[in-house]
Order: sequence, then C-alpha cells, then structure tokens
Amino acid sequence: MADSTQPETIEGGEPTASAASAKPAKPSKPSKAEKRAERLARQITAFATSHGGGAEGQIAHIGRGAVRIALVGTDGEWGVLVAPSQESARRAAEIAGLTLHDDFGGDLAAKVRTGPYEWTRMAGIQLGGTPNPPASASRHA
Repeated sequence: MADSTQPETIEGGEPTASAASAKPAKPSKPSKAEKRAERLARQITAFATSHGGGAEGQIAHIGRGAVRIALVGTDGEWGVLVAPSQESARRAAEIAGLTLHDDFGGDLAAKVRTGPYEWTRMAGIQLGGTPNPPASASRHA
C-alpha cells in the first residue's frame, strides 16, 4: 500500500505527471489586448442593456489603427465604438455576446430608428443647412 504523503513515482524514481501537476498554477495576467476587449465588451453590454436588452452590430475598418463597431439596440437606437484592431473588436463582440452582421445594410439598417436630428444632419444642405463652398473657392490661389 502506498503512503499518501509521498508523490507517486515511476520505476526511475521520477514523479509522475499527476504528482507534478498537483502544484497550483499561477493565474496569468490578461494581456493589454484582452483588457481592451473586455472594456469594449462592458460598453457593448451597457449599450444593449440600456436600449432594449439586446444589440446587434457590424465591424468595419475605418483607418489606420481604428475599427468601428456599429451597434443597433433592440429599440432601434444606434451608436458607435472604436477599437484598435479587428481582433480586439471581434473578441469584444464575442465576450458581450453581440450578433455580428457582415455589412451595415439590409436587415441591420432596417432596424435603425432615426429622429429629426439625424435627418437634418444627413440632408442639411437640402433642408437649409450651410451649403458647401463652391469648388473654385476651396482652391488655393
């Protein structure tokens, strides 16, 4: 009968894998990228909670070192977050349980609810907003 205080050994006198793995492993610190993704996930979750309890989104590259996460809440409200990379944005969406769409069109765009402010901003020139300067005025002399 083996003594329970001694680690199990094989014939060569070396501890077995079960004895070596009995030591508690040190918890690894999350990477900077993982921390960013977790912070974005908290923001996505907060948005979803405050806009009907759910959200859907779409990820798009918007420039050097910037990726847009467009969010549409269950109530039709929308918002945008910016992530430093595709990987960070996708990881945040995964953590938050966000349903992602390939593009911001069709079904996702149809869920967006816009108000007078958005309509005024989108069609500002037609609705009396400040017109763009003529092309000749924008050239340097």
